[in-house]
Amino acid sequence: MSTNVLRTADGWWVVRDTRAVRIETKAVTTADLLADLAAVRETVGEAAASGDTGTAVADLVALSPVTTPCRVVAQMVNYRSHARDSGFTGDIPPTFFRKASGSVSGPGEAIVRPSHVQFLDYEIELGLVMGAPLPVGTVVTEQDLPSYVAGLVVTNDVSARDVQLTKTQFYESKSYPTFTPTGPFLSLLEPEEFTHLLDLRLKLSVNGDLRQDRTLADMIVRPAQALTLLARFQTLDPGDLLLTGTPGGTALKAPPKAVEKVGALLPPALKWKAFFRSQARNPHYLRDGDLITAAIATPDGRIDLGEQRTSVTDGQ
Repeated sequence: MSTNVLRTADGWWVVRDTRAVRIETKAVTTADLLADLAAVRETVGEAAASGDTGTAVADLVALSPVTTPCRVVAQMVNYRSHARDSGFTGDIPPTFFRKASGSVSGPGEAIVRPSHVQFLDYEIELGLVMGAPLPVGTVVTEQDLPSYVAGLVVTNDVSARDVQLTKTQFYESKSYPTFTPTGPFLSLLEPEEFTHLLDLRLKLSVNGDLRQDRTLADMIVRPAQALTLLARFQTLDPGDLLLTGTPGGTALKAPPKAVEKVGALLPPALKWKAFFRSQARNPHYLRDGDLITAAIATPDGRIDLGEQRTSVTDGQ
């Protein structure tokens, strides 16, 4: 059974249903905790033996279980449903981009929309948290995936679409502070549980309206292959984070083919002006006061990464 770990300003906790038991560890960073898994296992065992119910999870303020600084890497267009929404046809080459680790925020922290951003979008993603070094040149198979990935987290790859599209700039558009809500739990998986990854279902709602709902079976490049491709040029270390793409249902969608063909004939300034004029009528972009709920779990509850609830607020 996977073990859910929660982080607060006071330390690390093992979560058991609606209660949490404090882990006796000196770990400060996620990498520190992963190096002290004996303390996690000891806490689980002692709590079960003693019947210690600990503290109500509802009374704890969860921080991101992924501490920073760390590497934050993301996969682009990695679900078939998202590819369709984005207007892609044929084979899609695996593509990675980086996010600033300063964008990582807690699962209950507000997402702050910069004042110059009009089209703010959501992207629920499964986050892989590395548990061992991934040197350049590593080949990762499905069988040895548990040797490299320690656990899973819910993430939201928040995106400033007007920055992303006009500048073709992923790093800036996805790296503002609070643009990677993470948690609430770091789910530490047992090796045999990795066989259930494709059963994980990603769900994201805005103000109760379900926007995204897919399993990992919709994924194009799966975790083992993704890590192999990434390791061609990028080293990862324990505590680093890989966002594995988002399913369809984001606010941004490609225009119809006829509109796209007409737009291609326009000068760039006019093309973007026309595109964003049409996007201004799209009610799905995030606004001040919106509440985003994101969760990832298997139907049987064997793996449950918890629920993330983040509001949206306008920055100055």
